[in-house]
Amino acid sequence: MTQTDQASEGGKHVGIQVIARAAAVMRALGNHPQGLSLAAIAQVVDLPRSTVQRIINALEEELLVEALGPGGGFRLGPALGQLINQAQTDIISLVRPHLIALSEQLQESTCLSSLAGDKTYVLDRIVAERELRVVFPIGINAPATATASGKLLLAELSEEAVRALLPDPLPVFTPLTLTREALFEQLVEIKACGFAVDRGEYIEGLCSFAVLLDTYLGRYTIAIVAPSTRMVSRSEQFQQALLACKHNIERAIGRTPAKS
Repeated sequence: MTQTDQASEGGKHVGIQVIARAAAVMRALGNHPQGLSLAAIAQVVDLPRSTVQRIINALEEELLVEALGPGGGFRLGPALGQLINQAQTDIISLVRPHLIALSEQLQESTCLSSLAGDKTYVLDRIVAERELRVVFPIGINAPATATASGKLLLAELSEEAVRALLPDPLPVFTPLTLTREALFEQLVEIKACGFAVDRGEYIEGLCSFAVLLDTYLGRYTIAIVAPSTRMVSRSEQFQQALLACKHNIERAIGRTPAKS
């Protein structure tokens, strides 16, 4: 190999290393949506603070990372959400009218979600127009283990894949958060019925109902998110409305072809 070839190979290696480090920083921020300081990022990704600073500066220039403000720290930036949104434009534009109709029918907030690692990523949402309502941002990463949408999407994976994906023990968010083994037992039931409920497992006083969308564009969930006080008396109504919405969407988009 000539010196020119060696220099070229060395340059490729450095470029790949930079990308890998930038990806590690972004994953660390994705796992901490509240934001992290430079020192905390450096500790998570096991890199010198000076290296993390250079990576953060480059990512900030591209709006992939943004500063939290005077208090310091960084979080994922708006450009990442825009890229994901552009990649999901088809499913979002097709499902949105159904989300609106479902929200108006029940007067509750609704959302479309996908799975991103061990998190539920909200692709789109409709906020109910009423006095007491649930408001959450598009792009929020909620723990898949403690949300109806997340549990549905985890149930589509093999048990081995889920065990490898999830931490042990699972993080506890409320007194109702499931243990790891209780979650696995529930995933079997969810897989069988294609329907899931979160009864205050992530946020106290907040519940969600969700059904799986199995389309040629991929697997997603549609969910109703509402205060727990309204979920108890309307659970059957919510389930029926979600199943009807699921049927209408899959009929409009086209289901994933059945495996022979």
